[in-house]
Amino acid sequence: MTDYERDPLIIESGEGIILKDINGKEYLDGYSSLWLNVHGHRKKELDEAIKKQLELIAHSTLLGAANVPAIQLAEKLIEITPEKIRRVFYSDSGATSVEIAVKMAYQYWQNLGKERKKKFVTLSNNYHGDTIGAISIGNVDLFHRVYGSLMFESIKAPFPLVYRNPLKDEQEIRDCALSELRTIFHDHHDEIAAITVEPLMQGAGGMNVMPKGYLKGVEELCREFNILLIVDEVATGFGRTGKMFAVEHEDVQPDIMTAAKGITGGYLPIAVTLTTEEIYEAFYGEYEEMKTFFHGHSYTGNQLGCAVALANFKIYDEEKILEQAAKKAEFIKSELETLKHLAHVGDIRQAGLMCGIELVQNKDTGEAYPWIERIGYKATLEMRERGMLTRPLGDVVVFMPPLASTEEQIRKMVEIMADSIKAVTEKEKSAV
Repeated sequence: MTDYERDPLIIESGEGIILKDINGKEYLDGYSSLWLNVHGHRKKELDEAIKKQLELIAHSTLLGAANVPAIQLAEKLIEITPEKIRRVFYSDSGATSVEIAVKMAYQYWQNLGKERKKKFVTLSNNYHGDTIGAISIGNVDLFHRVYGSLMFESIKAPFPLVYRNPLKDEQEIRDCALSELRTIFHDHHDEIAAITVEPLMQGAGGMNVMPKGYLKGVEELCREFNILLIVDEVATGFGRTGKMFAVEHEDVQPDIMTAAKGITGGYLPIAVTLTTEEIYEAFYGEYEEMKTFFHGHSYTGNQLGCAVALANFKIYDEEKILEQAAKKAEFIKSELETLKHLAHVGDIRQAGLMCGIELVQNKDTGEAYPWIERIGYKATLEMRERGMLTRPLGDVVVFMPPLASTEEQIRKMVEIMADSIKAVTEKEKSAV
């Protein structure tokens, strides 16, 4: 909280991809208001969808009832998600959707009578949210140090991290990671319920990109060893990687998929846990069979959120958002080239409109700055001063602009990042 006191920022309004604070200063939204916003702020069609729904009802419940927008949105989600996905379970945040996925995978095997299959495999640096179940299947060291005694134990597998890897060939890095995962599956498949992955790119764990073919390899191992594949598309979904969902890049069919953030265009907290007909059937039965999935939320299937999500997907279709996103991803790639010459930019990682710029003390060796120096945080404060907002992950600067960003706005944000990184890292160097 001392950071909030020292460097206060209070947002008052927004228009397009511009945010304005209470003092009238404007900022480019360089992180989509924490990876949420898609079409910009105050998008007319989304505003009107909420107003129209308010004239009918704001919220009832899905517990023992249903509602029109929730049904319509479920139909749309089934239409746009991978072929195997046929069922939708609503919640209110990305972490909650993951929590539901964990319980769903666990109970699925129990309902089938395979009671030993209770464990989960997670990849190094995985992040799935801040609830207890989500951090238990995550692998961020900070959470494990602080909340370890509250968490259940998961099986750790290596993420095929390319940067700083002693192996230089990406295919070799991929194959080594898959080989280790195969060993884990072979030795423990009779007790593993599922593996959780962030497809294509890890988010809060450091913006790490999977080598091509790794995700498909994980899917193939899951099929071979009868293990459920849980894919967390909370950050990567809805066009962030250039396709509607990241799994589409390698034609992966998950057993369970989570999504949130961009589902409402960044307007309201709706999340979904999607699954297959096969898994749904394992929970289908009469009261006395006790197959019920014991989970629910007061705001499950909220009408306002579902209504704005439907309007959101209409914009995707009418404005050809995915086609635009793919083109903008290429433009961003070319613009980020200008950062490579900076003395303290060690690595630039990108998947579509998801980018991470890692700042290092020594570019040749990849030596990190001392944790206590908070170089990434200082760089983003400098960006704020120059009119752009984002947040760092340690010393990795996140750049994830709204899909609505123009090329001119993208170029301006990259210029601000370049100038800010140079100002902070060279100042730190000269002060030593």
